[in-house]
Amino acid sequence: MSALSVVDLFAGAGGLSLGFARAGFRALRAFDRDPAAVETYRRNLPGAAERADIHGDTECPAAAVIVGGPPCQGFSSAGLRRSGDPRNTLVTVFARIVARARPRAFVFENVEGFLTSRRGQTVRELLEPLVAAGYRVHLRKINAANYGVPQNRKRVLAIGGLGFDPSFPEPTHSTRGAPGARSVGAGLPPTDTVAGAIGDLPQPEEKRPGRPPDHYGGGGGRLRAIRALAPGQTMRSLPEEYWHPSYRRRAYRRVRDGTPSERRGGPPTGLRRLRGDEPSKAITGGAIAEFVHPTDDRFLTLRECARIQTFPDSFEFRGARAERAALIGNAVPPVLAEAIGRCLALDLRRERRPARGGALLSFAPAWSSGASPALREAKTAIEAEFPPLSAPKALF
Repeated sequence: MSALSVVDLFAGAGGLSLGFARAGFRALRAFDRDPAAVETYRRNLPGAAERADIHGDTECPAAAVIVGGPPCQGFSSAGLRRSGDPRNTLVTVFARIVARARPRAFVFENVEGFLTSRRGQTVRELLEPLVAAGYRVHLRKINAANYGVPQNRKRVLAIGGLGFDPSFPEPTHSTRGAPGARSVGAGLPPTDTVAGAIGDLPQPEEKRPGRPPDHYGGGGGRLRAIRALAPGQTMRSLPEEYWHPSYRRRAYRRVRDGTPSERRGGPPTGLRRLRGDEPSKAITGGAIAEFVHPTDDRFLTLRECARIQTFPDSFEFRGARAERAALIGNAVPPVLAEAIGRCLALDLRRERRPARGGALLSFAPAWSSGASPALREAKTAIEAEFPPLSAPKALF
C-alpha cells in the first residue's frame, strides 16, 4: 500500500478526496450510492468511483487512510431528527469497515447533531469497534472557518491512528459571526468573507450553463420579502405579511403540534440575506432557495455556493439542479479536507512513537463551557465508557 493512499466512503461530490489529493494523497477508490455523486466524482477526480450501497461487508482496497462522512440527515439540526432513520446506522457501518480493513489512519466527518444523537449512543457506536481495533482517536467539534473556509460551518471530526497518536490540525484562521467564534483562533488571520469569496463573479446569466459553470439564475419568487431584508436579517426579522406559507407552517408547528423538542431541529429562519463583510452561514442543499446575495435582490447561484464551499470554478457538478445543490451543500469543503490531509500526511511520513491499545485521546464537543443539557448528558455518557486521555484547553 502507498504511504499516502486513501479510500473515500460516502464520497458525495468528492470534497474529502479533492482536499486529500492537494495534500499529496492518491485516491484509490470512492464509494457512493448516488448516481449524480458518482458521475461528479468521475468527472473531476482520478480515483475509481463506484456506485454501491455501502454496508459492513464492503471490501476496500488496502489504503493508508479511509475517510468518510456518512449521510447525516437522520440527526441534522437543519430538520427533524429521526432516531429510527436507517441512515443513522451508517455510522456503525463506517466504523466496522475501518476496524476490519485496518488502515493506518481514518478520518470521520459529520454534523454537530451527531454528538447528541440518542444521548451519545451514536458516538459510542462509532468509537466501540475502532477503539477495540486499536485506534487512538481525537473527537472534536470544529468550525470550518477556522481552517480558511469562508463560512461558519460547525462539524464533528474524528481522526484516529492505528497504534500511534495522530495529530489534530491546528486552526489557521480566526472568524466571527457565529456563537463561540472568539473561543478559537484568537490572533490568527481572519478567514475570508462572503464578498471575498464571490465578489469577483460577474452577474449571473439567466440560463444554464452560466459563466463560470452553474453561475446562472438566482431569481425566482419572494422578491418583495427579499427586497425587505437588510444584510444579516432573516425571515424572522420581517412582519408576518412577508412570510411565505411553508415558513408559516414551520413557525407555528413548533407550538401547536406537540412535536417533541428533540425532533424539532433549530428554529426556522426561512430567507436569509448574507452579510458581505462576514463569513457565510453554513451552505446546505437548500441554500439556493434560502440564502440571499448580500447586495443583489436574488438568491445565491450554485457556483456561488460552490465558491463558499471552496470548490474551484473548474469543478463540474452533475445531475439535476436539486441534485447538484445537495452535492455542494453536503460536501466537506476541500480547503478543510486539505488541512486535515496535510496534518495526517506529516504523521504518516515520520516515525511516530508507537502506542499500545486503542483509546479516546481527546474529546471536545464544544468551544466553551456553555453547553446544552443534551450535550452535557451525552458527554457524560461518552466519557463514562471512553475516558479521554486529555482535554484541549478552553474547550468543553
